[in-house]
Amino acid sequence: MQKIDFRQLELNPFTVIGEDSFLLTAGSYDTWNTMTAGWGGLGYLWNQPAAFVFVRESRYTLGFLERSGMFSLSFFPPQLKGVLDYCGTHTGADTDKAKGAGITPTGLDGTVAFEEANLIMTCRKAAHVVLDAGTLIDESISKLYPHGDWHHMYAGFIEGVYIP
Repeated sequence: MQKIDFRQLELNPFTVIGEDSFLLTAGSYDTWNTMTAGWGGLGYLWNQPAAFVFVRESRYTLGFLERSGMFSLSFFPPQLKGVLDYCGTHTGADTDKAKGAGITPTGLDGTVAFEEANLIMTCRKAAHVVLDAGTLIDESISKLYPHGDWHHMYAGFIEGVYIP
């Protein structure tokens, strides 16, 4: 992987996040987990490039995010959509997702990402907010949480951007 300046990126965040999805990974190279994510954002926060990710309380990855100072976003080419499908339908609590999906974990900037990705962002955690009924302004959003499995939002400063 080659590290590039984030200003070199030419991508549509609505496509790469909302339509294509990505793997959100947290933990150290010794112990980590990844999950498929389709909610998030890219932008500027506190004068720095940032990424925003959302993880439900029930997800195994949440504990890794809570304990880690870093996380990564790994984006894949369309021909590897099966990787996202696999990682979105299996839990890392009892499955080796990398082996099952046929991807290779690699250590980058103190976290884990995947060699087969065509874009990786490593992020340093900057903020954490639990979204719940008390934080919602638009009441219609509550219907997405019939069982109270609220999302945690993490904002992270983008530390590294990597391409093959």
